[in-house]
Amino acid sequence: MDDQAGLAALRRHWEASDANDFEAEHDIYREDAVLDYPQSGERIRGRRNIQESRTVQPNRKRFTVRRIIGGGDLWVSEFVLSYDGIPSYVVSIMEFRDGRVAHETQYFGDRFDPGPSRAHLVERME
Repeated sequence: MDDQAGLAALRRHWEASDANDFEAEHDIYREDAVLDYPQSGERIRGRRNIQESRTVQPNRKRFTVRRIIGGGDLWVSEFVLSYDGIPSYVVSIMEFRDGRVAHETQYFGDRFDPGPSRAHLVERME
């Protein structure tokens, strides 16, 4: 897959994710795709199972992509995923094979207060 096609596929995927268009969101995956959530110890096998796991999720979701980097068969997306208005910061690593995602790993990080010991060294970002 060339880099322009990979970037376009990821943009379509995240736009569909934000719109709750579950069919379009999952077009990017191979039928035998694997999705890992290391923090919860979960692995979901198969495109349809990945899709179902997201359709049954009861919260309202919003996706705000901060950046997409990568090339060839390896892409990383950094985004904010808000569940019912509460943000989590997410990194998605997608490995492509034959033009579709074969393996994805998602890492989630919750917001935390800045450390007072470094307050004099940092600037706040939104």
